[in-house]
Amino acid sequence: MTSTVPTPTKLTPGALIEQLRSLQSQIGDVTPLSAAQRAQLKGRTRKQPPHITEASINVIGKSPTVAQAVGQPLDDVRQMQIDVLAWDEAAGEMHTFLKAIESANVVRRERLAFIGAQAYSFGSQLAKNPANADLLPQVEEIKKLKSAARRKKTQATPQAPSPVPASPAPTPQPKQ
Repeated sequence: MTSTVPTPTKLTPGALIEQLRSLQSQIGDVTPLSAAQRAQLKGRTRKQPPHITEASINVIGKSPTVAQAVGQPLDDVRQMQIDVLAWDEAAGEMHTFLKAIESANVVRRERLAFIGAQAYSFGSQLAKNPANADLLPQVEEIKKLKSAARRKKTQATPQAPSPVPASPAPTPQPKQ
């Protein structure tokens, strides 16, 4: 008796987006921050490194007065620490996943560019034969597009004029 392992169905980009949105809706506290908010919170975190935060949290366990003043039971704070570590790991996995998707798309773009270059090259050669005159308008259009793209690149990076050295300011003569 042989059992065959079914091959997983490959996701389309649309299906992936749908699943990501579904996952996001299942996670309670996912709120995007603005760049300024993110910088502000990271700045605060930098001022309190993890080892100092850990030692400070231990104070809650030593003193009921501190726990009451903080307004957080030690067990809740410890769970928050565990959550931070777990979400850091999840974020790392998502980051790795995103990089893999981006890399695969770079490869796809390169393949498309290569195929396009081949098609243009073959089309250019074939268009020289009157039997393939129907290719001529497309080949000419591609030539124009390529020429325009080259012009835009040279115009996009104009050389800045070299700065003119300022004449030195006259030094005041000491009064006698």
